[in-house]
Amino acid sequence: MQELLPGVWRWTAKHAAWKPGGAAGSADDWPEDVGSVAYAAPRSLVLIDPLVEDEAFLDDLVERHEDRPVSILQTVRFHSRSIEALERRYADRLAPEPGPGVDPVPIAGAGEMMVWLDGPRALVPGDRLLGDGAGGLRMCPDSWMRYLGLEQAGLAEALRPLLDLPVEAVLVSHGDPVLAGGRDAIAAAIRVDP
Repeated sequence: MQELLPGVWRWTAKHAAWKPGGAAGSADDWPEDVGSVAYAAPRSLVLIDPLVEDEAFLDDLVERHEDRPVSILQTVRFHSRSIEALERRYADRLAPEPGPGVDPVPIAGAGEMMVWLDGPRALVPGDRLLGDGAGGLRMCPDSWMRYLGLEQAGLAEALRPLLDLPVEAVLVSHGDPVLAGGRDAIAAAIRVDP
C-alpha cells in the first residue's frame, strides 16, 4: 500500500479471474494486478473497489482512522472483489454514505460510476479509463463494453463531462495511475483538445 497523495492510498493485488495471454483489445486485455484505493475523507475512511488477498491487510489503516466509519464503494458491477468480506469484517463501522468530499460520477450509458475525491482532486474510475502503459490514459477496449452496446465514440462522448472537473490525479484500477495533469490525460484519452 502506497500513499500517493495526502490521505489517499493505492495498492494492487492479483485478480483471480485474470487470464494470461490476453490479446490487445480483447476482453482479457488487462494486467493481473489490479488497483484499489482508500481515502481518508473528512467523515469516513472510503475503500473503492477493494481487492485484498487477506482482509487483515487493511486493518492497520482502518485502526489508524478509528474516529471514522468505513464506507465501501464499487465503481462497476465487475468490481465486487473483496467487498462482501470487508463488509462483514468492518460491519460495526460501516457507513452507507461516505459523506462530503466524495462524490459519485455516473458515466451515462457506460455502466460505471466513477468516484470524485474533491480534496485531492482525484478521480477513481473502474473500467472505462485505463493506464496506457506510457504514463497516460486510454479508454477501455470495445470488447469490455459489448454487453452495453457501446463503442469508442460513444464512450468518448460519455466521458466528456469529466473535463468539467479539475482532475489532477486519475487512480485507475487497471494499469498505472496518473498523478499529475489528470484532466489533460483524460482529454488525450478521449481525443479532444485540453
